[in-house]
Amino acid sequence: MNKLILVGMTAAALSLGACGKKVPPPVETPPPAQTTDNSNSTDPNSLEVVELPALQADLVAKAGSDTVYFGTDQYSLDEASKATLAAQARWMAANPNVRASIEGHCDERGTREYNQALGERRANAAKDFLLSQGVPMSRLVVTSWGKERPVATGSNEEAWAQNRRAVTVIIR
Repeated sequence: MNKLILVGMTAAALSLGACGKKVPPPVETPPPAQTTDNSNSTDPNSLEVVELPALQADLVAKAGSDTVYFGTDQYSLDEASKATLAAQARWMAANPNVRASIEGHCDERGTREYNQALGERRANAAKDFLLSQGVPMSRLVVTSWGKERPVATGSNEEAWAQNRRAVTVIIR
């Protein structure tokens, strides 16, 4: 039994001695930015997106909004959404050096997978409208956040309606 205590004490001393050594923390390098296929649809975690707040504010001021809204389980654009996107397209035409991430969002209901797909359909609907207004495909990327980034908290129709959206985010 004495040998067992001695072995335990030796192991404890060795482990305490190891704690005194200063080991530099591992260096974390960010993953390289990636794009996916030619559809310009991206996994939000696979592309480094740098937002440009001053240009975003200018878009909102001149186009009226950076957001369009959708009905429950819908991804079709209503007339108000088309008017907003047409104004965004005019702003993008006046600012030919900017790019945009069209980000689709959903409310909290439904599975993660369902909302991820619905968010992508919403973002693609907005992107397709911008393309129809003359915005080049090379200036647009699509991202779906599903239900991961709500703007309104709460489990009621008012909150859900605010979260069913596509947002045009100006990026570098």
